[in-house]
Amino acid sequence: MTKVETVKELVQDARSQPSFLLMLVGAFFTTAVVLTIVGVYGVLSYSVSQRRQEFGIRMAMGAEPRDILRLVLRHGFSLALAGIGAGLVAAFGLTRLLASMLFETGGHDPLTFVAAHALFLVVALAASYVPARRGTQVSPVDTLR
Repeated sequence: MTKVETVKELVQDARSQPSFLLMLVGAFFTTAVVLTIVGVYGVLSYSVSQRRQEFGIRMAMGAEPRDILRLVLRHGFSLALAGIGAGLVAAFGLTRLLASMLFETGGHDPLTFVAAHALFLVVALAASYVPARRGTQVSPVDTLR
Protein backbone atom coordinates (compact mmCIF):
# COMPACT_ATOMS: atom_id res chain seq x y z
CA MET A 1 0.00 0.00 0.00
CA THR A 2 2.05 2.86 -1.25
CA LYS A 3 -0.63 4.99 -2.90
CA VAL A 4 -3.65 5.56 -0.68
CA GLU A 5 -6.46 7.68 -2.07
CA THR A 6 -9.99 8.47 -1.04
CA VAL A 7 -12.94 7.69 -3.27
CA LYS A 8 -13.44 11.41 -3.81
CA GLU A 9 -9.88 11.75 -5.16
CA LEU A 10 -10.34 8.74 -7.44
CA VAL A 11 -13.56 10.17 -8.89
CA GLN A 12 -11.92 13.57 -9.34
CA ASP A 13 -8.96 11.98 -11.16
CA ALA A 14 -11.33 10.04 -13.43
CA ARG A 15 -13.23 13.23 -14.35
CA SER A 16 -10.22 15.50 -14.81
CA GLN A 17 -9.28 14.52 -18.37
CA PRO A 18 -12.80 14.73 -19.90
CA SER A 19 -13.28 18.03 -18.08
CA PHE A 20 -10.03 19.35 -19.50
CA LEU A 21 -10.98 18.22 -23.01
CA LEU A 22 -14.37 19.90 -22.67
CA MET A 23 -12.70 23.12 -21.56
CA LEU A 24 -10.24 22.89 -24.45
CA VAL A 25 -12.99 22.36 -27.03
CA GLY A 26 -14.93 25.27 -25.49
CA ALA A 27 -11.88 27.51 -25.81
CA PHE A 28 -11.45 26.52 -29.47
CA PHE A 29 -15.15 27.17 -30.10
CA THR A 30 -14.96 30.61 -28.49
CA THR A 31 -11.84 31.43 -30.48
CA ALA A 32 -13.53 30.33 -33.69
CA VAL A 33 -16.57 32.53 -33.03
CA VAL A 34 -14.40 35.56 -32.24
CA LEU A 35 -12.26 34.97 -35.33
CA THR A 36 -15.40 34.67 -37.45
CA ILE A 37 -16.74 37.97 -36.16
CA VAL A 38 -13.44 39.80 -36.55
CA GLY A 39 -12.68 38.29 -39.95
CA VAL A 40 -16.04 38.91 -41.56
CA TYR A 41 -16.28 42.39 -40.06
CA GLY A 42 -12.77 43.26 -41.23
CA VAL A 43 -13.22 42.00 -44.78
CA LEU A 44 -16.59 43.67 -45.24
CA SER A 45 -15.50 46.89 -43.57
CA TYR A 46 -12.57 47.11 -45.97
CA SER A 47 -14.81 46.25 -48.91
CA VAL A 48 -17.33 48.92 -47.95
CA SER A 49 -14.62 51.54 -47.56
CA GLN A 50 -13.23 50.65 -50.99
CA ARG A 51 -16.67 50.77 -52.59
CA ARG A 52 -17.89 54.01 -50.96
CA GLN A 53 -17.79 55.84 -54.26
CA GLU A 54 -19.73 53.07 -55.97
CA PHE A 55 -22.40 53.17 -53.28
CA GLY A 56 -22.68 56.95 -53.59
CA ILE A 57 -23.10 56.71 -57.36
CA ARG A 58 -25.68 53.95 -56.98
CA MET A 59 -27.63 56.09 -54.53
CA ALA A 60 -27.36 59.10 -56.87
CA MET A 61 -28.78 56.92 -59.65
CA GLY A 62 -31.79 56.02 -57.52
CA ALA A 63 -30.76 53.08 -55.35
CA GLU A 64 -32.37 53.01 -51.94
CA PRO A 65 -30.32 52.46 -48.77
CA ARG A 66 -31.96 49.06 -48.38
CA ASP A 67 -30.56 48.09 -51.81
CA ILE A 68 -27.03 48.94 -50.64
CA LEU A 69 -27.67 47.10 -47.37
CA ARG A 70 -28.87 44.04 -49.27
CA LEU A 71 -25.85 44.17 -51.59
CA VAL A 72 -23.34 44.18 -48.73
CA LEU A 73 -25.23 41.58 -46.70
CA ARG A 74 -25.34 39.31 -49.75
CA HIS A 75 -21.57 39.66 -50.08
CA GLY A 76 -21.17 38.74 -46.40
CA PHE A 77 -23.53 35.80 -46.86
CA SER A 78 -21.51 34.49 -49.80
CA LEU A 79 -18.29 34.80 -47.78
CA ALA A 80 -19.93 32.94 -44.91
CA LEU A 81 -21.13 30.17 -47.21
CA ALA A 82 -17.64 29.77 -48.66
CA GLY A 83 -16.22 29.51 -45.15
CA ILE A 84 -18.88 27.03 -44.11
CA GLY A 85 -18.14 24.91 -47.17
CA ALA A 86 -14.44 24.85 -46.34
CA GLY A 87 -15.30 24.09 -42.72
CA LEU A 88 -17.51 21.16 -43.70
CA VAL A 89 -14.74 19.66 -45.82
CA ALA A 90 -12.22 20.06 -42.97
CA ALA A 91 -14.70 18.78 -40.37
CA PHE A 92 -15.47 15.60 -42.29
CA GLY A 93 -11.75 15.05 -42.73
CA LEU A 94 -10.97 15.47 -39.03
CA THR A 95 -13.86 13.51 -37.51
CA ARG A 96 -11.82 10.34 -37.24
CA LEU A 97 -9.25 12.20 -35.19
CA LEU A 98 -11.86 13.73 -32.91
CA ALA A 99 -14.04 10.62 -32.59
CA SER A 100 -11.97 9.37 -29.66
CA MET A 101 -12.86 12.51 -27.66
CA LEU A 102 -16.61 12.30 -28.25
CA PHE A 103 -18.89 10.68 -25.70
CA GLU A 104 -21.99 8.86 -26.96
CA THR A 105 -21.89 10.87 -30.17
CA GLY A 106 -20.96 9.62 -33.58
CA GLY A 107 -18.28 11.29 -35.61
CA HIS A 108 -20.81 12.45 -38.19
CA ASP A 109 -23.57 13.76 -35.92
CA PRO A 110 -25.88 15.74 -38.24
CA LEU A 111 -27.33 17.89 -35.45
CA THR A 112 -23.86 19.09 -34.46
CA PHE A 113 -22.87 19.88 -38.03
CA VAL A 114 -26.10 21.78 -38.75
CA ALA A 115 -26.13 23.67 -35.44
CA ALA A 116 -22.48 24.74 -35.63
CA HIS A 117 -22.70 25.93 -39.20
CA ALA A 118 -26.02 27.67 -38.64
CA LEU A 119 -24.49 29.48 -35.68
CA PHE A 120 -21.53 30.60 -37.77
CA LEU A 121 -23.86 31.78 -40.53
CA VAL A 122 -25.86 33.88 -38.06
CA VAL A 123 -22.65 35.27 -36.51
CA ALA A 124 -21.27 36.16 -39.95
CA LEU A 125 -24.48 37.92 -40.97
CA ALA A 126 -24.53 39.85 -37.69
CA ALA A 127 -20.90 40.85 -38.19
CA SER A 128 -21.63 42.02 -41.73
CA TYR A 129 -24.55 44.20 -40.66
CA VAL A 130 -22.41 47.00 -39.21
CA PRO A 131 -20.34 47.60 -42.38
CA ALA A 132 -23.51 47.23 -44.46
CA ARG A 133 -25.24 49.86 -42.38
CA ARG A 134 -22.25 52.17 -42.77
CA GLY A 135 -22.42 51.68 -46.54
CA THR A 136 -25.98 53.01 -46.58
CA GLN A 137 -24.90 56.29 -44.99
CA VAL A 138 -22.83 57.40 -47.98
CA SER A 139 -23.87 60.81 -49.24
CA PRO A 140 -24.42 60.87 -53.02
CA VAL A 141 -23.63 64.61 -53.10
CA ASP A 142 -20.22 64.11 -51.47
CA THR A 143 -19.45 61.24 -53.81
CA LEU A 144 -20.23 63.22 -56.96
CA ARG A 145 -17.97 66.12 -55.91
